[in-house]
Amino acid sequence: LLLGGGTGFVGRALSRLLQNKGHEVSHISRQPGAGRITWSRSEGSGVAVLITLLSLSGISLACFLSRWNEDFKKEVACSRIGTTTALAQAILGAEKPPRVWVLITGVGYYQPSRTAEYTEDSPGGDFDYLSRLVKQWEAAAKLPEERGAHTRQVVIRSGVVLGKDGGAIQQMIWPFWLGAGGPIGSGQQFFPWIHVDDLAGMIVHVLETEGVNGVLNGVAPSADTNAAFTQAFATALWRPAFLPLPGFVVNAVFGPERGTMLLEGQRVIPKRTLESGFVYSYPDLSSALKNIVG
Repeated sequence: LLLGGGTGFVGRALSRLLQNKGHEVSHISRQPGAGRITWSRSEGSGVAVLITLLSLSGISLACFLSRWNEDFKKEVACSRIGTTTALAQAILGAEKPPRVWVLITGVGYYQPSRTAEYTEDSPGGDFDYLSRLVKQWEAAAKLPEERGAHTRQVVIRSGVVLGKDGGAIQQMIWPFWLGAGGPIGSGQQFFPWIHVDDLAGMIVHVLETEGVNGVLNGVAPSADTNAAFTQAFATALWRPAFLPLPGFVVNAVFGPERGTMLLEGQRVIPKRTLESGFVYSYPDLSSALKNIVG
């Protein structure tokens, strides 16, 4: 199996799970080395022998220290759309194409709403920077029907990924540990999330289940708000959480585009994911946070 982005937070968890199940894993990397294939090589004969191809590539949109200026957006587009295009072209040019092509994108595809409920069949991709990015990213991965007939294609739209050694928890834990945590804005916006082990497990489920294709929502089945997450996280840490972050401060610090991502949310339902037979290890906040901070 070849992973683009396999050294990141989700990639590390996925690599461990795949290796524990006896799979041979290689990573696409900027630098050559043991267990690695460079991007330039991925466009050539190296892809021909792959069984499965996954892309977890892309610089993080979640880092609070990054400003969403034009340079940052170009870098994001290159790291997601550019690398995905390279992998798709490698598949199309391969004498023996991979059996499965899995792309991990995000629920930012769906328009923020406090009333709408989104399944994998819901429309999106056309209302702001993030949604258009996801739409273009997924379009870059889509193989032409006549040329991609031998490769099963799956897109997993992930929510906020929670885990012990990276992701959103790593950025939030110290303010909460110091008693400075609290809801963002009103806290009533939905907070689609998934435990990193469940996201890794979902990818393996896709690889091992021949009938799964198309779009899956990579979120936990519980529909939680930011306020519910805040309270559950604080409780797990035995800390108070009564210092809200006002909406005007969020917009002033992070800008309106990023502010929308933090202040608004989507109620995303993993309808096709559940129908595919996937079983969550951490279906609710209580079990997930107990594992992460317990």
